[in-house]
Amino acid sequence: MHRMLHLWRGRLYYGWVLLGAVSVTEVISWGILYYAFTVFIAPMQADLGWSREALTGAYSLALLCSGLAAVPVGRWLDRHGPRALMTAGSCLGSLLLVAWSQVTTLWSFYLIMAGIGLVMATNLYEPAFALIATWFRRRRGRALTILTFFGAWASFVFIPLSAQLVLRYGWRAALLILAIILAGITIPLHALALRRSPEDLGLRPDGGAADESVPVVSEPPDAQVPLRAALHEADFWWFTAAFAVSTFATVALTVHLIPYLTEQGVSAASAASVAGLFGLMSVAGRLIIGPLGDRYPRQVVTAGLMGMQALGVVVLVLSPTTPGAVVSIALFGAGSGTLTIMRAALLAERYGSAHYGSINGAMSFWLTMARTLAPISAALLAGHFGGYRRLLWTMVVLTTLGGMAVLQIGRPSAAASRALPSRATRDDERVRQK
Repeated sequence: MHRMLHLWRGRLYYGWVLLGAVSVTEVISWGILYYAFTVFIAPMQADLGWSREALTGAYSLALLCSGLAAVPVGRWLDRHGPRALMTAGSCLGSLLLVAWSQVTTLWSFYLIMAGIGLVMATNLYEPAFALIATWFRRRRGRALTILTFFGAWASFVFIPLSAQLVLRYGWRAALLILAIILAGITIPLHALALRRSPEDLGLRPDGGAADESVPVVSEPPDAQVPLRAALHEADFWWFTAAFAVSTFATVALTVHLIPYLTEQGVSAASAASVAGLFGLMSVAGRLIIGPLGDRYPRQVVTAGLMGMQALGVVVLVLSPTTPGAVVSIALFGAGSGTLTIMRAALLAERYGSAHYGSINGAMSFWLTMARTLAPISAALLAGHFGGYRRLLWTMVVLTTLGGMAVLQIGRPSAAASRALPSRATRDDERVRQK
């Protein structure tokens, strides 16, 4: 351990090693637990005779359980760190994939998907964001860009891979292979690489030994806001509402883009190709626009990104053609992808790292609800409005209002800064004293 500590002090900040490890596990966790589900709908429907509605209902249940677990997961992260939680999540996720491969009844499938929803809460972005918020201060934006850049490749890798596995071996064997991948890579990386905080290795955020005299970039005292104080602030709810409407618009557009374009006379093949650009533009936005958050006020950049979403939808309404859709998805996809970085960074900047897991969990609950309800709600609204155009204009209004709400968010209140420290804060103080 002393030799390892010397390496981190002299050559490489361990936060970057940790970031590399969690970036790999995020690609695999997102790809297998979240994106691969769509590949298994048709073969399970053909084999078991279950309806598409019944199958997608199980997936909605998984998302709902993920949202319900977000707050307790956040509290665990603040008190104990991510190592045990993410390792246990990887173990449970692998076992649930094996159980899924043997499923024969609908009720057992729903139970399995509920469990996978809990695993999503322990292994997807939210725990990783809490980890980055703890290990990085000055370089937090760069670290989040790297993490989400890797995460954006999950669908590119695992949807085609899962489809090939199903085609060659059948859906049951494909799930077993995915379980082996999940277990073989994420369990050892989570168990061996993750640490709660830089202080556990005698380090400071962004690098350097804890006993060095070089001043560390610290968070302002008033930024360490407990969850209870945050929930009593109007700004937290404006913040949450802004990202909830953005999430709703993102999911609704990605689900209903192809039906809208085909309804407007665009061929199914062209509509599918345009839809496939969303992930690519998300990656491009994170690389090109993401760094602007470190150079300019992050709230302004975030509002601009929501404005890009709104503009992209306007283009789609006014020019429902293949070229117009390409421009629309370029704007909307880049904005949506980069907002993932901005949300994590804004939350850490405004509320600090001591209670990040709990506060992020509280916000994630509502974002997961928006993500879960978006497909069916958008379909109902489109039916109520007699088509997609009024729905799209509604999305323009919502994302514009979301950007305006972000600009209204200020610093934590004086009452919040005087709030009593939580158990997580007291635990951190004991670590510093040791």
